[in-house]
Amino acid sequence: MLRLAAPLALAELAWMTMGIVDSIMAGRLGAAALGAGSLGTMVFYPIVTAGTGMLLGMDTLVAQAHGANNPTEGRRSLIAGIWLGLALAPLTSLVILGLMPVLRAAGANPHVMELLLPYIKALLWGIAGLMLFAAFRRYLQALDIVKPVMFAMVSANLINVFGNWLLMYGHWGFRAMGLEGSGWSTTFARLYMAAVLLVTILRHEARTGNAIFALSWRPDFERIRCLTALGLPAALQIMFEGAVFGIVTVLAATLDEVSLAAHSIAVQVIATTFMVPLGISSAAAVRVGQAVGRKDPHGAAAAGWTALLLSTLFMGTAGIALAAAPRWIVRLFIADTAVIASGAVLVRIAALFELFDGFQIVVTGALRGLGNTRTSMLTHLAGYWAIGLPLGYVLCGPLHWGVRGIWIGLTAALILIGSLLVAAWNRSVRKTASQI
Repeated sequence: MLRLAAPLALAELAWMTMGIVDSIMAGRLGAAALGAGSLGTMVFYPIVTAGTGMLLGMDTLVAQAHGANNPTEGRRSLIAGIWLGLALAPLTSLVILGLMPVLRAAGANPHVMELLLPYIKALLWGIAGLMLFAAFRRYLQALDIVKPVMFAMVSANLINVFGNWLLMYGHWGFRAMGLEGSGWSTTFARLYMAAVLLVTILRHEARTGNAIFALSWRPDFERIRCLTALGLPAALQIMFEGAVFGIVTVLAATLDEVSLAAHSIAVQVIATTFMVPLGISSAAAVRVGQAVGRKDPHGAAAAGWTALLLSTLFMGTAGIALAAAPRWIVRLFIADTAVIASGAVLVRIAALFELFDGFQIVVTGALRGLGNTRTSMLTHLAGYWAIGLPLGYVLCGPLHWGVRGIWIGLTAALILIGSLLVAAWNRSVRKTASQI
């Protein structure tokens, strides 16, 4: 599990680093560019991440085929994933473009919108590459080939930084494109990531007789339908969670500037720690799926519980660190004493749900390995929208707890979601043992 999860966790951290670097480099262009970049991130990434979530069903199909020693089925799922990803790319682009008039109508700053539109249009050219990368990644990691995934994402950061330097600021004869240059640099980095994994797949196929080229490359609509049935609940779960954090950020924005800054820093902190269990979750999906494929219910259970143990060790340690040194952590982001004081309170609250945040994402992966993506979706829908968001709103507004109330609501939701999903995993492995 460690051999599989560690490179995937590093890959997730590298993915997050790319966005952080873009924000830092955009900050040199001024407040309008930084604001446009942040707004673009809020619009672009939840939609695109939900699109790539439609391909998460490949974890189930390819891993189970690999466990059953049926590589042909795995290759057919890869081909179906490629077709599905290519079909999703233009649809995702249209949704994002359709939101631009909505932002204008909502009263977004005209100067910010002037910078945002070219930036978004540049990012759109990379969506197809991102979809292909997602399909290639799901296929490779299901075969236990994860180091190229880590290499692609880590090295893409270097390409992105260099591209930003060339295109944003105008070096080596290139025109200074500002924020738009960051969009093009990110697009090139994503095309590069897809190319690295494509080369990895081709080399793997060359060692195994290039069997994939003997298969039909026509769209297998039944397999695509199966991928969609598995991926749609996962995509909806991503959308539910992303929408909640978008709403609570808007709610925090109705408070004072200190509260909004503290909220933004706390979100950045928990998003960073979340990347490690997210990598463990992908490993859990693969190992559980492989065990199901080889009809080994005890192996499936062991894989899921082992992933939960690793997540518990990391997120437990992270929670202790957040509780013990919240001011020091917030001070890494800002020197303002008022923001540090407010942010430290939020980070200490976040320490309470770290363990459960790890539980929920790891169990989501383990259940996906079993072929179950609906349970996590429904649990997240209930936990966030029936408990967390209403509670956070009441505490923040009517009871005047401010931004602390928002985070107490999130804490209640994540503790509930994590607990319910661990119970669901326990029931699922018992049921699987009786069926296999």
